[in-house]
Amino acid sequence: MSDSAIQDVAGLQTADEDHQKLYLTRGTGAYRRASLALFLSGFATFSLLYCVQPLLPIFSQEFAVSPAESSLALSLSTGFLAIAIVCAAAVSEGLGRRSLMSISLVGAALLTIATAFAPNWHLILVIRTVQGFVLGGVPAVAMAYLAEEIDPRGLSTTMGLYVGGTAFGGMSGRVLTGILAEYLSWRPALFLIGAIGLAAAIGFIALLPPSRNFVRRAGFDPQFHLKAWSGHLSNPALPFIFMIAFFAMGSFVTIYNYAGFRLVAPPYDMNQTELGLIFTVYLFGIGASTVGGILGDRLGHFTVLLAGIVIIAAGCALTLSASLSLIITGIIVLTSGFFMTHSVASGLVGKLAAGTKGHASSLYMLAYYIGSSVMGSAGGWFWAVEGWSAIVIFTLTMMALAFLSALTARRLARLLP
Repeated sequence: MSDSAIQDVAGLQTADEDHQKLYLTRGTGAYRRASLALFLSGFATFSLLYCVQPLLPIFSQEFAVSPAESSLALSLSTGFLAIAIVCAAAVSEGLGRRSLMSISLVGAALLTIATAFAPNWHLILVIRTVQGFVLGGVPAVAMAYLAEEIDPRGLSTTMGLYVGGTAFGGMSGRVLTGILAEYLSWRPALFLIGAIGLAAAIGFIALLPPSRNFVRRAGFDPQFHLKAWSGHLSNPALPFIFMIAFFAMGSFVTIYNYAGFRLVAPPYDMNQTELGLIFTVYLFGIGASTVGGILGDRLGHFTVLLAGIVIIAAGCALTLSASLSLIITGIIVLTSGFFMTHSVASGLVGKLAAGTKGHASSLYMLAYYIGSSVMGSAGGWFWAVEGWSAIVIFTLTMMALAFLSALTARRLARLLP
């Protein structure tokens, strides 16, 4: 199915279902409230999830663990979040999208506050593991909410705005934690990030309109969920979109995990504030995700998807330079490319999935976070063996595989009815 055909089908479905469904359309008060609420959910989720990333060098030193071991504070969270996302899609069919997201956001914020009081490294890892599982109730369900409630003709643009919110959260969590850790130490920093996340969760609960097109399923039917997941995996194109999520997120997190170890060492000798401020490059990701969604609607989703992957690879290659300015430029480029890629790929899941969009979204996010967890920790081995050059070779290999996956997905999507 070509990009234009996908858009035509979406338009015909919208026209045929308008008398049955009440979509949130641009310009309405409900649309604005939903947009702000989903922005807050993205902000809270990713600030709480990634706030430990600038602290990895501190954890390594304070608890006498290796860089790869310190990365477990993030990788365990993302790994169990990946598992929870699959469960969350099933649970939300009975509990409801809004209720599950609300519980997840409040629980994750409270667990972040608890991390600030953890007396030892092993307890930190336990709390971060539980937090990752709790957070699983947000990402896939948020994507499903958008796919069900937003007018399909503007879904990619709205998805881009949501992904932009996640970028802002990821940036804020990293930057604020880095700065606060420099002046207050890491424990007060995590406490304050948790408090901010709790406030965002309360705002989300107050603003998000109830689902109007979601049909609650009574009870739990494992056969229904297994059939839904297997149906999406048998879709010729979707598994390759999932592979793109795995490789793109794996590359992105690997670069961010170990850039800190490189930049706090000579000849750069950055402090925690300076290291945290590097994450302001997420602002470019916010813009790129929105632009990616708009360009996907106008120029073709696979065209923009391939371009985003190439941009990620170019950014990774730039970080090979010894020049600090070029390293930061490379991080900016790969961040822009990553959020463009993620915005378009996540939008394609909603367009290519035939029914049970929450299950399709959960498979996409499963691949996304497994890539973060597995590849993010595996990067520690490359860092220990050969330093930054090995990290870049590792990430460029992943991006080559992502590019091939996108080409294959484009070809197979054209064959869909």
